[in-house]
Amino acid sequence: MTLEKESLGLLQEALARLEEGFVCLPKCDRSPNLDAMRTVLLEVAERMQDNYPYHHPFYAGQMLKPPTEIARLAYTLSLWINPNNHALDGGRASSAMEKEAVAEIAKMFGWESHLGHLCSGGTMANLEGLWVAGNLQPNKKVVASTQSHYTHSRICGVLSIPFQSVPCDSRGRMDLTALKKLLQAGDIGTVVVTMGTTGTGSVDPLPEILELQAEYGFRIHADTAYGGYFILADNLDAETRAAFDCLKQVDSIVIDPHKHGLQPYGCGCILFKEPSVGKLYKHDSPYTYFSSSELHLGEISLECSRAGSSAVALWATQRLLPLIPGGEFAASLSKSRKAALTLFEKLQNDGRFIVPFPPQLDIVVWTVKSQSASESSQLAKEIFKVAGQENLHLAMANLPKQLFLETGAEINWDIDSITCLRSCLMKPEHLDWIDSIWQTLDLVTTKVLREAVSIAT
Repeated sequence: MTLEKESLGLLQEALARLEEGFVCLPKCDRSPNLDAMRTVLLEVAERMQDNYPYHHPFYAGQMLKPPTEIARLAYTLSLWINPNNHALDGGRASSAMEKEAVAEIAKMFGWESHLGHLCSGGTMANLEGLWVAGNLQPNKKVVASTQSHYTHSRICGVLSIPFQSVPCDSRGRMDLTALKKLLQAGDIGTVVVTMGTTGTGSVDPLPEILELQAEYGFRIHADTAYGGYFILADNLDAETRAAFDCLKQVDSIVIDPHKHGLQPYGCGCILFKEPSVGKLYKHDSPYTYFSSSELHLGEISLECSRAGSSAVALWATQRLLPLIPGGEFAASLSKSRKAALTLFEKLQNDGRFIVPFPPQLDIVVWTVKSQSASESSQLAKEIFKVAGQENLHLAMANLPKQLFLETGAEINWDIDSITCLRSCLMKPEHLDWIDSIWQTLDLVTTKVLREAVSIAT
């Protein structure tokens, strides 16, 4: 596979246009040592060959999606300025672009009014969301499902906010009965609703949680770091669609443009429904915020220096690929989901595998049918290894036995969890490659199982 290079010619043209904005300045040219740079850069290229082929459809493992061409070019172009979006002193244009891009994300969720900004990633975005929640609901717990991202409990530890996990149902979603029982104690201030867990892509039942909110008065923080953009997909099942359609009713939302938003790392986003939470960020600085009376993004964020280049890349991407239902960007998400549904169907119809439940987004998990959970786990690990040798790169996940109890499969649970194979079919190209992916998985599985039988006998 060749790397896309045709678009690099546009960078030269854009640099010339950028340069036109500074022609009035006295000449101050730099003369880099190109020979020395070439030696180092080619060494970097060689070192970077030691990577999984994240850009290729045969990489169907972790949540790693290559940025789109326009994001790469816009990000690189901005580095000749290297803006800092903490204050307008450091990034006037890129700060404006950030506000516009974030407003478009908020509009995607149905919010015309909001407070929000970009940050270094989902962890920082969730930290800000839970920091605000802790200030508004002091001395009360934050709860999230056992399949939610581990960052929530870790962040609560950093913020000294009490945290408790809520059990999940057999499809990896927050269990409503367990949540209601916890709420009856009256000490829960915030419920984290995960719209696409990192392990299985499961979507918590937001409509029912909103009903509980009306009764118990907690805040809802929606972690849509992975799944948020699927609000634009046109092929969600009815239950998942209903959950996404309720997102405009939550109190805060986290989304990661560096996942399905086609952006380079790191680019996360935190949004609050009520702009009034900005008062919690209020602070002063003796040496910034003097260049303009307008709001500086540093005045509504916990981070100080932040890469303006992230905002430039995001703005350019959304300019080319608007966040609208039925658009090109939305269609790519629908293709990813269709790829997942296609793989799920193939796995479900193959007697060698156990698939605990259908995908709600574009993540598929499955394990190998065997006599025991430990044996299935070992076979999954072997398939993972041998598939990689055939250039098919999958991922693995340890999942609790609770997720398999309704499959009807007879498994000797000699251990409490089972190692599963996992695919995040994030690239729209995965749909076109799904038959090739399946053929390789089929061959690898046949080889591993045959060798396992041979060893056993």
